[in-house]
Amino acid sequence: MQIELASGFTIERLGVVMRPDPTRAEEIEGVLNPAAVRGPNGELYLFPRLVGANNYSRIGIARVLFSDEGIPAGIERLGIALEPEEPYELRPREAAGGCEDPRVTFVEPIGLYVMTYVALGPRGPRVALAISENCLDWERLGLVDFQPDAEAHYGKPFNNYDNKDAAFFPDAVHFKDGRAALGMFHRPLYDAHNAPRGIDHPVPGIWISGCDLDAVNHDVRNLRVMNRHALVATPLAPWESLRVGVGTPPVQTRLGYMIVYHGVNGELAQAPGDLNHVTYDAGVLIFRREQNRLLRYRSTTPILIPEIPDECDNGRNVIFPTGIDKLSEDVFDLYYGMADRYIGVARLRLPETVQYNNEAPVLALH
Repeated sequence: MQIELASGFTIERLGVVMRPDPTRAEEIEGVLNPAAVRGPNGELYLFPRLVGANNYSRIGIARVLFSDEGIPAGIERLGIALEPEEPYELRPREAAGGCEDPRVTFVEPIGLYVMTYVALGPRGPRVALAISENCLDWERLGLVDFQPDAEAHYGKPFNNYDNKDAAFFPDAVHFKDGRAALGMFHRPLYDAHNAPRGIDHPVPGIWISGCDLDAVNHDVRNLRVMNRHALVATPLAPWESLRVGVGTPPVQTRLGYMIVYHGVNGELAQAPGDLNHVTYDAGVLIFRREQNRLLRYRSTTPILIPEIPDECDNGRNVIFPTGIDKLSEDVFDLYYGMADRYIGVARLRLPETVQYNNEAPVLALH
């Protein structure tokens, strides 16, 4: 059923595209939160998080299969892209570890697919990177190194924060210093006791950090060295009161660069071992450059909320968007985690226009 929202967006659930195979030990606890990207051959690949026993996570590779009508109808498993091997991905004391929640962006200025993922190592969750020329063979670059920004504006070492929900921008951006950078959105986890300087409402939000494009062209390993930082979005509406985080990588649309993000509301667990009682919904951020202004649209209500059984399984109410496939300037297939267990797909159609707000010039888009 197609749902038309008050914002003018329409969204239609297309169904579950992947479920865990009970015969495969590496995914008995779930398949979820996939990256999605078109390969050089035009095929659409998913990179699902595969969860085995003890929450041990790998990143798989699957090819999406389509019906004659162009509807995603299933997947073909192709193997494993990454599994925990490096010290920053392993937790030997708990016999655990993880490569989790990937996003993949084809970064045009360097001509490479860049995968961001959560490495669950001894220090907790951290953002790590891998690169590929063909979407099938991946080379690790290591953990992202968040260096102090030039003015030490925020006064906190971002490397000390747990961090998740990272995705690269597909094109170069410019921060206030005017130099071309490759931007990566992420969500550092801080609270009132250790928030960066100048953050008045210390609820985790979406940040962008940048690495120098010239340095990356000289040595691709500099992709992980981030030394410019800016806060992009913090929770505003009740449906995102606990935190917000990037879902899909930015994709260019007729209205501007669009991100489908997640917002969390409810009650967090107060003691180790307790369960969170929270809901994850999906919303939209759109950035548009007009002359010297950066305009932004942000949905005041969710575009997708957990409603059907597969999205509310076992007490988990989760819509977690992580992959997007551009079908046209106005139509996109959204791939998302369902209840931390399955992978669903929904078709999103844009309205004719949206109501933009002026943004502070923290970065500039080409």
